[in-house]
Amino acid sequence: MTHPPPVVIAVDVGSTSARAGVFDANGRRLARAEHGFAVNRPQTGHAEHSSDEIWRAVCAAVRQAVTAAAIAPETVAGLAFDATCSLVMLDAMGQPVTVSTGGDDAWNVVMWADHRAVVEAEEITATRHRVLDYVGGVMSPEMELPKLLWLKRHLGAAWPRYAQALDLADFLTWKASGAIAASACTLTCKWTYLNHEREGWQQDLLDRIGLSDLLQHCNVPRTAMPIGAAAGTLTPQAASDLGLGTRCVVGVGLIDAHAGGVGLLGHLAPEELDANIAMIAGTSTCHMAASRDARPIKGVWGPYYGAMLPELWLNEAGQSATGALLDHILDWHAEGEGAGPQQHQRVQARLQELLSAEGPEFVGDLQVVPDFHGNRSPLANPSATGAISGLTLDHSFDSLARLYYATALGIALGTRHIIETLDRAGYAIRTIHLTGGHITNPLLVALYADAAGREVSIPQEEDSVLLGTAAVAAAAAGVHPSLNAAARAMIRQGRAIRPVAGTAKFFDRQYRRFLLMLDQQDALRRT
Repeated sequence: MTHPPPVVIAVDVGSTSARAGVFDANGRRLARAEHGFAVNRPQTGHAEHSSDEIWRAVCAAVRQAVTAAAIAPETVAGLAFDATCSLVMLDAMGQPVTVSTGGDDAWNVVMWADHRAVVEAEEITATRHRVLDYVGGVMSPEMELPKLLWLKRHLGAAWPRYAQALDLADFLTWKASGAIAASACTLTCKWTYLNHEREGWQQDLLDRIGLSDLLQHCNVPRTAMPIGAAAGTLTPQAASDLGLGTRCVVGVGLIDAHAGGVGLLGHLAPEELDANIAMIAGTSTCHMAASRDARPIKGVWGPYYGAMLPELWLNEAGQSATGALLDHILDWHAEGEGAGPQQHQRVQARLQELLSAEGPEFVGDLQVVPDFHGNRSPLANPSATGAISGLTLDHSFDSLARLYYATALGIALGTRHIIETLDRAGYAIRTIHLTGGHITNPLLVALYADAAGREVSIPQEEDSVLLGTAAVAAAAAGVHPSLNAAARAMIRQGRAIRPVAGTAKFFDRQYRRFLLMLDQQDALRRT
């Protein structure tokens, strides 16, 4: 009797939706489905999810993807999750407990973009504990310890009820398998766990910041599990919810950007990595660089050991608002509000006309610092703000096009700033491997090549986040013998975009102006 070839399912949980992809052993995507969920914003700087709603979205997306792929559920050998670095709080029975000032237990997830814990992050930075050497020297409010400390201080009625704290990817692994299997990715990158040391948790730090009982009180695992290890098989309840069989193996997952890093860089030999960077660009942007050497870089998270690719160190940089910033600029400008649902395409169509007629110089004196939601890297300043120089009274549609272009250019120059910071620390990056929503924006793709002065590579499977998670599932299920082997078998090269000849002088000038504006903002803050 001939058995059908095995397939795996990857689930990516982003900021507003869950996406499920069905892949074969060669990395060919057979189907994809998506289901949305809500964000609750009760106060400025607060952003929350419901883990129950997220799980329902995951199940709906998986069922739809399986149907679209026209496969039998029993052929799904493995399942893995990636997710944003959001914090899930549960009680002793595994039920949601509120993280919201409104007190509703339905809102039990502190979203990655939540910046309520800025003060707590600054206090942890002020300890100068050596764990900070592995997060670029500055604790971010997007990480989990500041958020947990905020919850303890501000939600006194909820704190005693908390009995389980999990990163969102680890929550989904638990929900599917029943196993609490915290990933080396989540714990190392977002919880200050030192994966390269015998004792990963630094109890003296927890004591100093007022979370001495965190591991016991919130049942946080003492050790991290490697990405792609098998956490277990689907529980009967999860199998029923997802429409899959109970023999399906659940792999230890990872953060969404790191899944993109696996799907973009996992096929490369270690000696090739210094010249390549993965860029996962959507609402925000993450820049993932891997190396055989540990490279502490001020303002860049890491070095993290084994947090993305096995036995390699990871440096993680990022921009907190990129795609979201372009949306904001359109909503902010009077002409953008009336552009309709295809407003990005309408503006970009006009931009192509202006670029063809005048070249990039048409932007004039407009210059944008894109730090409207803080600067994650390389300044590591969550309180940083954006700036626009060169505004006039012009409020025409062309003024919107110029502002949109200047904003996109500012985003690309921010990436150049990050890459040059990495290069000074030992990298020699020549190629940007790009995935995420930005690959559908031809203006951004071109600017990443031109403004950063590097080749941009877009793989055949443009959704490298799902592909990376599929490789994790394939490794966990034994479809491939290791995560590296899975990546080599499943990643296929696509197209390359190179810098346009003759434009370097213009973009070098724009970059000098960009750095000058950063210096001026710093001077203003100190005045």
